[in-house]
Amino acid sequence: MKTIKKSIEIKASKEKVWEVLTEDRYTRIWYAEFHEGSHAVTDWKVGSKAIFKGNDGNGLIAKIIKNDPTEILSMEYTGMLVNGVEDYDSDMACGVAGGRETYIMSEKEGVTTLDVEGDMNDEMYEMMSGLWEKAFSKLKELAEQN
Repeated sequence: MKTIKKSIEIKASKEKVWEVLTEDRYTRIWYAEFHEGSHAVTDWKVGSKAIFKGNDGNGLIAKIIKNDPTEILSMEYTGMLVNGVEDYDSDMACGVAGGRETYIMSEKEGVTTLDVEGDMNDEMYEMMSGLWEKAFSKLKELAEQN
């Protein structure tokens, strides 16, 4: 696996960035940059399951491993969702298992820096890196417009 690392400065408070990062009304908008109709099914609590799925019933399954509001959100992938069925055993599911995605925020003078690190298999790295650029741009737009 390779790690995608992205950072963006957002002219908004950490609290606003956190809302855009975790609230369904926002995540559905910026997740669409990865896959139209994508959304999260989770309560974001440490130890909880998080299913990131599209309208097609496919997606990723993770476990929330750290949630310190306005500071850090981290999850570890455990499997995949395939046609609405949880898959933890296929080669593809095993290929994502153990990968992590972490968001870290810091604020200075009304500007929040949001950093993300996400583990990605070699085949998906380039494509996902480009999609992250689009998603971060949309996330920034959402946080700054309110």
